[in-house]
Amino acid sequence: MLDQDFAAQIKTLRQTHADIAQVIDVAALRAEITDLEQQAADPELWNDQARAQQVTSALSYAKAKLQKIDAVAARLDDLEVLVELAVEAADAATIAEAEKELGAIHTAVNELEVQTLLSGEYDECAAVMTIRSGAGGVDAADFAEMLQRMYLRYGERNNYRTTVMETSYAEEAGIKSTTIEFDAPYAFGALSVESGTHRLVRMSPFNSQGKRQTSFAAVEVIPLLPEAEAVEIPESDIRVDVYRSSGPGGQSVNTTDSAVRITHLPTGIVVAMQNEKSQLQNRAAAMRVLQSRLLVLQREAEAAKKKELAGNITASWGDQMRSYVLAPYQMVKDLRTEYEVNNPQQVFDGGIDGFISAGIKWRAQQS
Repeated sequence: MLDQDFAAQIKTLRQTHADIAQVIDVAALRAEITDLEQQAADPELWNDQARAQQVTSALSYAKAKLQKIDAVAARLDDLEVLVELAVEAADAATIAEAEKELGAIHTAVNELEVQTLLSGEYDECAAVMTIRSGAGGVDAADFAEMLQRMYLRYGERNNYRTTVMETSYAEEAGIKSTTIEFDAPYAFGALSVESGTHRLVRMSPFNSQGKRQTSFAAVEVIPLLPEAEAVEIPESDIRVDVYRSSGPGGQSVNTTDSAVRITHLPTGIVVAMQNEKSQLQNRAAAMRVLQSRLLVLQREAEAAKKKELAGNITASWGDQMRSYVLAPYQMVKDLRTEYEVNNPQQVFDGGIDGFISAGIKWRAQQS
């Protein structure tokens, strides 16, 4: 009976995997990888650094996508063998191992299934996230730093290459804002559902009377676009300020004016970078983020105009998209999807995959 239960679940997983492979078009993906490998092997490619980076990045992304699909298929094959051995030997330990692997494959297939919903124009791009403290004083600044740690831990758990590009520290505790780059396939597609206003309710550690405090932080996520798609920005449209990088309490971490702040005068958009060692590197990184933000702004304006012409103006994500409640009870709840967990510490340790999956599915239903 046990082997029949396993067989039925494995059969269902294989069918779901086959459906996913069909949607992704594995044959076309393999052909794309072959073509990109040939381009990457061409010695002339590196005469154009921008083009070389584009090709190698695309190759890395394509290989990662294929590896996930192939890995699930291999794990299903191995699981069938493991189940046969467990049933034949009637070994409880091996059966428990098979059940654990079955659960893990369920999770992997679900992640692949969610990935098939990431079909937006920029979903495959790397992402740049900006977190800003909002209303709530010191608690809000502390909350913004808690979110920074949460997303960095999420990046670690998912093998994203993360870079803190700039952080502005608050005077008493926490941060005013931070900008993080997530360099991984589909980072923007996944993290874009985190955009919005986050709310924290807790007994304030900064209040001598220990009163309950509500504070807010805003999260913005944009795709880090390939340089080929960058918006041209006239020098007359920007103001560039340089300053020394600093850490908490104003402690100097650099002896030269290497940090760069670029202000786009027509829109008022400000981008600051202090992660790189030189002023030129920080300026280049800041310009790339500014170009991405301007292109996103341009696309949003075009989309808003289309909705206006169509007479179908709908509300956006709303002011509060997620609540983190630490007192008087423990809960984190997404207000759009109704997805919730009762372990805030796990969430703040980067365990937000469930929220992201639910958000991606919710977004797909709205379109």
